[in-house]
Amino acid sequence: MNQSADDLRTRNLLTIAGLAAVFLLPLLGAAWLYYGTAWRPAGHVNHGELISPPRPLPGVSLPPVPGTDGRELSAAMPALFRGTWTIAYVGDGGCDRACRRALYVLRQTRLALGTDVTRVAGVFLVTGNCCAKALLARERAGVALLDATGAPAARLLGEFPRGGRAYSLFIVDPLGNLMMRYDVRRNPGGLLIDLRRLLALSDIG
Repeated sequence: MNQSADDLRTRNLLTIAGLAAVFLLPLLGAAWLYYGTAWRPAGHVNHGELISPPRPLPGVSLPPVPGTDGRELSAAMPALFRGTWTIAYVGDGGCDRACRRALYVLRQTRLALGTDVTRVAGVFLVTGNCCAKALLARERAGVALLDATGAPAARLLGEFPRGGRAYSLFIVDPLGNLMMRYDVRRNPGGLLIDLRRLLALSDIG
């Protein structure tokens, strides 16, 4: 009799242990994958390069490039990089092939946002040799040209990573934090995907 009771107790304990394993092992495996490896679920992968931690951009006032009136910017935000999402490009005003490629992606991304286009400003920080105005009149539709050659711009430009800058677009959040970077040669469509996700989740801008 005692033997049967012991056998029953053993079988019950094994059954409970088996059920616990069925429920706990997947959770333990998921936790290990997420926290113990570099793997992340595809649905949460950013297409751009996160700038971590985000870099608060200094509040500066930059004049529009001579010959432009800056209306694109003043209509979008109360101050530079404040109050709205911004896609920024930093480069030479001569606008070589890399510059034209980046501005094309910037323009097409904003257009693809549809009704959300008013929530995203486009800014070209011109660092010198200003400007190929005839070219930029075609390439910069909806993008404000700002003169970033003076002393007030130096601290601002210093926050933007330099390596590969010619092919890079940057996202700045409505609080003025530089947060993401995109190489337009690799996955230009990723900028639009990430930006749509940010706009959907954002309570500001």
